[in-house]
Amino acid sequence: MKISLCGALIAAMALPPLALAVAAQPVYPSRPITMIVPFSAGGGTDSIARDMARNMADRLGQPVVIDNRGGAGGAIGADMVAKAKPDGYTLLFATSSFATNAAITVDLPYDAVKSFTPVAMIGRGPLLVVASPQLGVKRMADVIAVAKTRPGGLNFCSAGNGSINHLAGEMLRQKAGLQMTHVPFKGSSPATVELLSGRVDLFFSTVPTILPFVRDGKLPVLAVTSAQRSPLFPGVPTMAEAGIASFDVSTWWGVLAPAKTPAAIVEALHRAINDAAAAEPVKGRLVSEGADPVQLTPAAFGQELGKELALWRAVASHLGMPLR
Repeated sequence: MKISLCGALIAAMALPPLALAVAAQPVYPSRPITMIVPFSAGGGTDSIARDMARNMADRLGQPVVIDNRGGAGGAIGADMVAKAKPDGYTLLFATSSFATNAAITVDLPYDAVKSFTPVAMIGRGPLLVVASPQLGVKRMADVIAVAKTRPGGLNFCSAGNGSINHLAGEMLRQKAGLQMTHVPFKGSSPATVELLSGRVDLFFSTVPTILPFVRDGKLPVLAVTSAQRSPLFPGVPTMAEAGIASFDVSTWWGVLAPAKTPAAIVEALHRAINDAAAAEPVKGRLVSEGADPVQLTPAAFGQELGKELALWRAVASHLGMPLR
């Protein structure tokens, strides 16, 4: 049965305004999505993000394009997302540095809480406390003993001021009352070189950075920084088990969208991201790097992010931070 143009127009006019508005909405996503990685291409975070993007594209039916915008500890890329249109087409692949950078810097061009909508956390894992072979220690108790007897104490390296390696080391210094000197580097690779050479004593390292050297027997792992032991190193104690109470630090990966992104779009992304993270190669990659896969609701992710910010701001406040 044919319907005249006039009849179709009359039928459309009979629809309530809300139904017309919904009918006019394009199906999300209807075009490619950009996921900003706030670090340079080629690193571990970039690699995980690219695997995620491919898996997400399969589930969303649209390309997910990686855009590397490194610099300022991740703030350049984060600012681009904070200022993007909240339509689900610009996302941030965030890591724990998102929280540590916000904790030490007061003049960021965005608010780490108010400028973003949490979408999904995909995994989190411990740092490994590793010591220079020249230090000659096997346990955290040995580290504390050496630090208390050596003139000038110990030093520890990091991937840069305000990195999670830096603030985790400062947390140890504060909790154990040790004399320790922070030695920042421009990235984890040069920090690792200096640790292996014996020019620095300790490193609170991410698992991917240091795992090859641990497996080759070049560096001893003294403790893991998470509340539970790592399946990769079941014989290695947590910091709490090693005598440093209430020490629970982990690195994480997740996706944020601009603030005020519609709830329906957030939910669609949340489902796609969780499914993408649960599939290979992302799932295997996270497990191989010592991370536990995580599936939090957007609200729960936001709560975790708030806790992270509070933790690192408390640590930074003892250092005379935030930085201006």
